[in-house]
Amino acid sequence: MPDITDDSMSMFRNDKPTEPTAHKAPEPVNAGKINSIMEGTSIEGEINSDSNIRIDGKVKGTINVRGRLIVGASGTVEGDVTCQSSDIEGTVHGKITCADLLSLKATAKLTGDINTKKLAIEPGAIFTGNCSMNGGVVKEMSSGMRPDAKRVEAPNQAAR
Repeated sequence: MPDITDDSMSMFRNDKPTEPTAHKAPEPVNAGKINSIMEGTSIEGEINSDSNIRIDGKVKGTINVRGRLIVGASGTVEGDVTCQSSDIEGTVHGKITCADLLSLKATAKLTGDINTKKLAIEPGAIFTGNCSMNGGVVKEMSSGMRPDAKRVEAPNQAAR
């Protein structure tokens, strides 16, 4: 009977290292697709989308977007918005909750509260409301200073 060793069976082995399965954050279902509400179109009600939306018309109601919301210069939104990120060029009346970046372009007019992680406001944009940013809350100082006490620093004295 022939002698079978481990070396003769090496052609049947799978010596490739197994790769761990990576878990990615959920992405919009159609990341490259954009739903468009064109100028001259008016929608009233609730909008839910797993992908991106561009609004150049008018929307009155609640908007929930898993991707990016773009409100064009001719776009108007009256209602609360929840999205991953947003670029506002038009008019929004309502609360905006943005998980990542909210960008108010120079032509933007926003009346309402903002809750976002990052905020960019171009010169010329109009914002009336309150803004809350994750990580933007000042915590009580550990140096023993009372939270309501004011801290005054001496001016930097340069050598003359």
